[in-house]
Amino acid sequence: MHRTIGFVSFFLSLLLFSSFSLSLGDKVTVSVKAVTTIAKTDDSFICATIDWWPKEKCNYDMCPWYSSSILNLDLNNTILFNAIKAFKALRIRLGGSLEDQVVYKVGEEPATCEDFKLDKNGLFGFSEGCLSMCRWDELNAFFNKTGSILTFGLNALAGRKKAPEGNSYVGDWNTTNARQFIEYTVLKNYKVESWELGNELSGQGVSASVDPKQYGRDLIALKKLLSDIYKNSSTEPKILAPGGFFDAQWFADMLQTSGPGVVNGVTHHIYNLGAGVDKTLIYKIQDPYYLDQIVQTYSDIETIIQDFGPWSAAWVGESGGAYNSGGKDVSNTFADSFWYLDQLGMVTTFNHKVFCRQALIGGNYALLNTTTFIPNPDYYSALLWHRLMGPGVLHTTHNGSPYLRAYAHCSKQKNGVTLLLINLSNSTSFDVSVVSDLNLYPPKIGRSLASVQEKGQREEYHLTPQGGNIQSRVMLLNGQPLNLTCSGDIPEMYPFIADAAAPLHIAPQSIAFVSFQDFKSPACARN
Repeated sequence: MHRTIGFVSFFLSLLLFSSFSLSLGDKVTVSVKAVTTIAKTDDSFICATIDWWPKEKCNYDMCPWYSSSILNLDLNNTILFNAIKAFKALRIRLGGSLEDQVVYKVGEEPATCEDFKLDKNGLFGFSEGCLSMCRWDELNAFFNKTGSILTFGLNALAGRKKAPEGNSYVGDWNTTNARQFIEYTVLKNYKVESWELGNELSGQGVSASVDPKQYGRDLIALKKLLSDIYKNSSTEPKILAPGGFFDAQWFADMLQTSGPGVVNGVTHHIYNLGAGVDKTLIYKIQDPYYLDQIVQTYSDIETIIQDFGPWSAAWVGESGGAYNSGGKDVSNTFADSFWYLDQLGMVTTFNHKVFCRQALIGGNYALLNTTTFIPNPDYYSALLWHRLMGPGVLHTTHNGSPYLRAYAHCSKQKNGVTLLLINLSNSTSFDVSVVSDLNLYPPKIGRSLASVQEKGQREEYHLTPQGGNIQSRVMLLNGQPLNLTCSGDIPEMYPFIADAAAPLHIAPQSIAFVSFQDFKSPACARN
């Protein structure tokens, strides 16, 4: 009885939501080139990080990390478990700024295992920290139950000495502690899909840097180490590098030195919104011209890999939008999904396989509230992308305002195409018609496009902020708030069903995922 009432209420809300489309908007035609894909992502493109930062990590007179560290995160929290489990296979990166100060308590050394402590002489103002194998056991038990895909960032400064001047570290990487740790991991049959060497040591570094040729030789040492330890395993894990900010010459030298078959994923970090304390952050997120400034970086790293490491693939290894823990009352609100989803759509067109969000939990930019674990709006944006957008990326254009962003992928694990539309404008709505461009080659001047207007039905997922306030922490799906169930489960996310040929109304400051099951797209045909 209660289930019937729930469904009646749900469909009445959809009927109410559909009335939004009665208001007229600017007419826009979105064209999807449907014969071939232009890129392909990993099946687990969505990724989230868990960091080492202790509760003492503070920025701008705020300390927003609480107990969200790899070392003290409450792994028994029901909401955390359900939030990860909802993805079925969420890619998680364990790492961050302090990873190059982590000692692994395995074997006879070290005798003690201490947490990070404030230390004005240490990197990032902290002392060394320690990961005990008891905690590593707990983490692996948790991630195994949730079906997570793990990346672990290794301490790349072990054995090195700081140069007399600057922040450069010199000498070979000492593999001893990493070897002991990885041998323990294999002995316990823990599944680490990829190992990353160091954090933000590329280019000039952040607090420390390593010469690219030295780092390349260290990657060869890591490859040899993994080949030796995993020699009896059916699958050898990937190597990711360098987990830092893009510097063209540094990345080229790294790839040339390490050579073919060593680096599987070239990981770079993106914080293209600037400092979390920036008062203009909310405006940058809504400015298409500002958002487009990162395009050159995505293009450049794709070119560097093609020229110097074609055996590798590009990953965004960490991105929180605004650095230093994100922006208070911005990074954890609906508005941040304008930036987040636009970056996801944009980066896939430049052959990036994975995008790791900083952070799953911790700081102001977390997908989950750091103290309550309740999902922030970006969590639901990530989950919808993960469920709807498949690996095949399609070239997409439109004839409207730059404030309307449009991206298309082959739908995930089913026929058809899914479109992501983001309306950054605070005043203009758009009535969108979607056509399938079936030209294999560019048409000659004067020839019309071989385009097909879509027919059948489509599924619409319209995302808006509660109360029309883009700084709300509550996201609405088709007019209904996305709230956890009484048992702490992630809510069901039902689409609105519409005629595929009808104009698609995108309200101001809203986002929509739209799936067309019968979309004419040879590139997405399933055998």
